[in-house]
Amino acid sequence: MSGRKIFEDIKSQGFDCALFLDEISQYYLCDYYTTDGAVILSASETALLTDSRYIEAAENKKAAGELTNDVNPYLFKKGLYEDIADYFANCGAKKVCLDPALVSVKQLETLKSKCENIEFGYLSDICLKHRRVKTEGEIEKIKKAQSITDKAFSHILGFINEGRTELEVAAELEYFMRCNGADGLAFDTIAVSGKNSSLPHGVPTESKLTKNSFFTMDYGAKFKGYCSDMTRTIVLGKADDEMKRIYNTVLTAQSEAMKFIKAGVSCFEADKAARDVIADAGYGEYFGHSLGHSLGLEIHELPSCSPKSKDVLVEGNIVTVEPGIYIPGKYGVRIENMVLVTKEGCINLTNSDRSLIEL
Repeated sequence: MSGRKIFEDIKSQGFDCALFLDEISQYYLCDYYTTDGAVILSASETALLTDSRYIEAAENKKAAGELTNDVNPYLFKKGLYEDIADYFANCGAKKVCLDPALVSVKQLETLKSKCENIEFGYLSDICLKHRRVKTEGEIEKIKKAQSITDKAFSHILGFINEGRTELEVAAELEYFMRCNGADGLAFDTIAVSGKNSSLPHGVPTESKLTKNSFFTMDYGAKFKGYCSDMTRTIVLGKADDEMKRIYNTVLTAQSEAMKFIKAGVSCFEADKAARDVIADAGYGEYFGHSLGHSLGLEIHELPSCSPKSKDVLVEGNIVTVEPGIYIPGKYGVRIENMVLVTKEGCINLTNSDRSLIEL
């Protein structure tokens, strides 16, 4: 994402520069990760200040045209905050913008002590509001992350058997994704069987997979910093009539929500489309979480599709659609796809089979 558009935003509100100390904003603006650095948006450039561990790689990426086009890397020599102060002095900045959610009290105190002539002000969600709508490049990275996730599902169906534990399945999913192009995991893998599947965010254990019950896997690859997110619930053995009814209710709820999603639709209405299906089937009290969320560089981004959401979907949003039914102490079902919001509807980005699989 070019910093020029964001700079124009902060300039229109009276700021000379914007400063980012968090890794996610730095990656979004530069297409480069550091664990100790800063990004400054000024009138002339997006300055990446980093240390000796990262400067050579940053300069190589700049030479190869792999940094965002207005980014220039600089090695900080005195110390990060001292070099930030020098940069502001050299460019004549007097008023600098910070995102209050992304700066700690300690960081702010240090900035004020080092930058005595700077007036710091605050704008919420400086980058986050731009991150809601994905660029073509971001969409392609998320699609690639999801293709790795889909491949992992096909692979894991041949790995699962009655003797496996939840932890073994989780580890195999993660290993396979790493071996097939993932540069990380989008989040901690969920792999829960039997009674554990009633826990929406249950943690894998050494419990062996339960025969003739549900087994839920919620996981995702990360590709070039961008996350995917998918949930599939299968049965090791045979599903009884109630299990089939619950599964098909969740599947129908997801399908109805996906039909409903398009630009201009409120997130509340999208959530309601799925929630009504589950309530009409008699399971309303067992669907406690929201329908879904956006994702990108982080696994949970805005907008969120929930009963309390005031957001409206716009073209370029990517959101998850993940209704579920969870019967405490018994089992649970969740089915999750990612979709790209368009003017006419939505494009499904998840290719794994949604029908009930009995192994």
